[in-house]
Amino acid sequence: MKTVLIFVIALVVLGAYAISLRRTVAQGSSGPKESPFYCNRQAINPAQVHRKEELGKALHSLRRSIREISDGYEFELPNDPSTIHLAAEWASLERLCCPFFEIDLRLEREAGPLWLRLSGREGVKAFIRGELGPWVAGERP
Repeated sequence: MKTVLIFVIALVVLGAYAISLRRTVAQGSSGPKESPFYCNRQAINPAQVHRKEELGKALHSLRRSIREISDGYEFELPNDPSTIHLAAEWASLERLCCPFFEIDLRLEREAGPLWLRLSGREGVKAFIRGELGPWVAGERP
């Protein structure tokens, strides 16, 4: 009887350990791996860097207003095909060197404005202020 009781207790302990180990492994791999928190200029070639800078200057000059949000900023832009194209091209390059950004382009209904939203995990807002200071400060180019 003692042997059976010891065997049952051992099975329960081993089972609990296996469940705990499985949870630990699952939690460690459950979320997406976060990229380093810096702009990786090596992710795009020199021509792309130059193009991204040109696009950024153009969008900055078109910026109408800024909205501060909890995890970043929204920039209001004109709702015209040319600006939409510029914003989409800029976003496609920006996401390569700064994959930690969440980038949204939103067109409001009834011919409302285009909004370029930059947001992300904790620290992104400060990064935006550092990298895009004139945009955030409302300065004109």
